[in-house]
Amino acid sequence: MFRRIGVLTGGGDCPGLNAVIRAVVKSAVGHGIEVWGIKNGFGGLVENQMVELTVANVSGILPRGGTILGTTNRDNPFNYRCYQDGQLVYADMSGRALNNLTEKGIEALVVIGGDGTLRIGAEFGQLGLPVVCVPKTIDNDIPGTERTFGFDTAVSVATDALDRLHTTAESHHRVMVLEVMGRYAGWIALHSGLAGGADCILIPEIPYQTKSIYAKIMERQQQGKLFSIIVVAEGAKAVDGEWIGTKPAEGSSERIRLGGIGEKLAREIETATGIETRCTVLGHLQRGGSPTPYDRVLATRYGVAAIDCLLEGKSGYMVALQKNQIINMPLADIAGKPGNVPVDGDLVAAARAINISFGD
Repeated sequence: MFRRIGVLTGGGDCPGLNAVIRAVVKSAVGHGIEVWGIKNGFGGLVENQMVELTVANVSGILPRGGTILGTTNRDNPFNYRCYQDGQLVYADMSGRALNNLTEKGIEALVVIGGDGTLRIGAEFGQLGLPVVCVPKTIDNDIPGTERTFGFDTAVSVATDALDRLHTTAESHHRVMVLEVMGRYAGWIALHSGLAGGADCILIPEIPYQTKSIYAKIMERQQQGKLFSIIVVAEGAKAVDGEWIGTKPAEGSSERIRLGGIGEKLAREIETATGIETRCTVLGHLQRGGSPTPYDRVLATRYGVAAIDCLLEGKSGYMVALQKNQIINMPLADIAGKPGNVPVDGDLVAAARAINISFGD
């Protein structure tokens, strides 16, 4: 039996993080275990920024977006950004992080995050620290689980945007392009595109050809449908094309800060077809705000399952959803594997069956 455990949130913010924290605390305290929150992700582990979490601390946070602990996607204790003799260097500070935990009497860690955060958590597990991870990302791109919490909320935001774009597109006879998040996976674009009645869905898993998009728009014009709705994932790219984005901030684990594909596509469509085309970029609107009921329930189930996993003596595991059941999956089984949309899956097939174009 553990006497004291830690919990941290890493990576980007996500609706449902507070729901997991709440479930972890309430479940652990129910078993007589003290919980300490590590502030600002793994950076707080290195800098010894910790606070005790009680049932009173987490009261009322279930519907709140963001994370009460704070988060970052740039601090890796095994390659930590710091200054030595006035020079910026990257050093292995994992030993310091472990010492901070030992001094606080923290015997195990619940890590809530996406692929990068889970990878760091697994490394701490290999050093002997009992670790259980909870998969978090609006992108739904973590393998081994059917759903990550936060995804349903992001899809709901994108679908609502599509519903609103439909009315203005139809009124003005325009092509409307909606750019959504998702990194290198098209889950948000695919789900929101299906739910929001998109005519064309562009995802990273299926490189597109602009001529196919133009053909779809003109086909609708000939049918008397004088507007078109296109959903494009930020990581989508043309056949033989490149990802669109900017240079990431120093210390970021991102290869490129994706963004801009929607505006680029809108300009190309307007030039080629002569139809007025506008782009809307949802950006971080998809990450913020209150989680949907589905995400609140899933996040709560994950938080409880993480404590159960620790109580069973398991370390190096991730809690996951499969066939609507919560299971424990070894982190080694998902390391380095993508969580992309299967191009031959039933969702893509359903979209094609109702004449949605993927631009291929």
